[in-house]
Amino acid sequence: MERTLEGRTALVTGSTSGIGLGIARMFAEAGARVMLNGLGRPEEIAAARRAVGAAMGGGEAPYSDHDLSRPEAVRAMVAAAEQALGRVDILVNNAGIQFTAPVEAFPEEQWDRIIAINLSSCFHAIKAVLPGMKARDFGRIVNISSAHGLVASPFKAAYVAAKHGLLGLTKTVALEVAETGVTCNAICPGFTRTPLAEAQVVAAARERGISEEQALTEVVLAKQPSKRWVEVREVARLALYVCGPDTASLNGAALSIDGGWVAA
Repeated sequence: MERTLEGRTALVTGSTSGIGLGIARMFAEAGARVMLNGLGRPEEIAAARRAVGAAMGGGEAPYSDHDLSRPEAVRAMVAAAEQALGRVDILVNNAGIQFTAPVEAFPEEQWDRIIAINLSSCFHAIKAVLPGMKARDFGRIVNISSAHGLVASPFKAAYVAAKHGLLGLTKTVALEVAETGVTCNAICPGFTRTPLAEAQVVAAARERGISEEQALTEVVLAKQPSKRWVEVREVARLALYVCGPDTASLNGAALSIDGGWVAA
């Protein structure tokens, strides 16, 4: 892989599995020093740190377990990244959670937690990294939104609201940094092949008494015209491009990678 991020540093939230881990590994392969953040079983976190560390040349990648639902913890995470890496050139806000229920039955504590982690944590992290990025006249902020940042689905009020809000935050930050060397963009994946998403296929097949292949194409990927998963590596490759050396004019964009979902 071309080492387009040689000498850069990156903080990737929600990076102990799934899309975040894929981005962290690809960034490390491209030459960046990367700090991980996220939850999971200790053995899974250790494996992620080893994998990203190996891509960086050996050892374990630095890691933060800060609770992103708390603003002070987000600030502490950024401070820890600056201490471990020396600075934060690239911030990828990827951490997110989900809960589904009709609006009238949606638990208020779930609404508050989803908004806190999926949206507010991104604001607090951006606020914390921006002074350093502006001082160095370089920074890349990538917010992992979703196709649900552009269109809605029933029973996902908090998630859809947070992802729509994240696009608004992206555009606002982009305008504020437009005359600097910092950019802020969003990536909007469709249904992406991760262990959690694949588990949804198994559950849907069991609930409906159909094959897993039918559950995949007729239920989980019903809105995705390609009828195939978005692969983690595709999302990571797009994030790598956004953070690369030739993207100074790519700013404030919501980049869809969803098999045609939002084109319908």
